Amino acid sequence: MGGNAKTTEFLKECLADALIKLLRKKPIEKISVPEISETAQVGRTTYFRNFSSKQEAITFKLVRLWERWAEEHNVSERKNFTPENGLTFFEYNYSIKDILALCYDRGLQPAVYDAFYSVMVPQYGENVLECYRGRFYSYGLFGLLDEWVRRGFHETPQEMQSYIDKICGN
Repeated sequence: MGGNAKTTEFLKECLADALIKLLRKKPIEKISVPEISETAQVGRTTYFRNFSSKQEAITFKLVRLWERWAEEHNVSERKNFTPENGLTFFEYNYSIKDILALCYDRGLQPAVYDAFYSVMVPQYGENVLECYRGRFYSYGLFGLLDEWVRRGFHETPQEMQSYIDKICGN
């Protein structure tokens, strides 16, 4: 299967979905690339052509889930998170809480972080204040997400937004 972008994205998602399915049964260290490929019903070379690691496959899936969710929910600001639009961030993460909990349970926090960084941290140009502001809010938001996942999503997205408001003095 060649260079069609839609086909490539579909195959990558099949591989990532297969990996998530297997992660529900066993640790990532016990999952082989042939097993992922067989579960996804694609050749091993497809895996190696698209991913350099299992973590990269998980990161890809998390980014795709965000893109799909943002599209479905008409999210206009997708890369510049501030205290005012944190609720959107928490609603999305709550919608995939089972996958996030699985990632944390299997020691894949770096994959979650990489997806977060890829999606949530904008790359600014020359405006130094915007660069620092974007990083400050983004890393703070990730810290809240990290704690929320570790606490088992006990709070609602709305409660998480209220914590942002309190932390930022709003």
